[in-house]
Amino acid sequence: MKAHLRPALVSFVLLSAITGLLYPLAVTGVGQSLFPKQAAGSLIEQGGKAVGSELIGQSFTSPKYFWGRPSATGPMANNAAGSGGSNQGPMNPALADAVKARIAALRAADPGNTAAVPADLVTASASGLDPHISMAAARYQAARVARERGLPLAEVQRLIAANTEGRDLAVLGEPRVHVLKLNLALDQPR
Repeated sequence: MKAHLRPALVSFVLLSAITGLLYPLAVTGVGQSLFPKQAAGSLIEQGGKAVGSELIGQSFTSPKYFWGRPSATGPMANNAAGSGGSNQGPMNPALADAVKARIAALRAADPGNTAAVPADLVTASASGLDPHISMAAARYQAARVARERGLPLAEVQRLIAANTEGRDLAVLGEPRVHVLKLNLALDQPR
């Protein structure tokens, strides 16, 4: 029995050190040296202070800001620890009620806007953390934000264009607007 126990314990300790200590340290070191910004959370800084991440959406409720996609993380919105979809299917009455409430909130914030509400403004993404909205969602909100801030619509549209990200690898996905970056640009003095 002792002849089998010693090699098993030595193997256990050795593999634990390799997989639990050396490998994670090596991967962390390589990640931080090759991709320092991403390894640090892709933080967006303003005035030397982190104000958010490029990867995680934030909730904006003031009509002077662009609103992002609803978050499916509960009970706290945009909680990365609770990432995941709501798992509510299209026939689920709770989803239908949530979408109706979100449409009502958008209409109340901009009663003169009779355009169709883009789907991404009333439905959460699969992760519940998406920091982007579609071009249609940005255009839908542009007049409200311009009016609330006393800015010309053309200036708001210019800021939307400046904060639009193209397709990944030039072919994947659709152009999208990063909501936090756009709202930070809106807050810059003119």
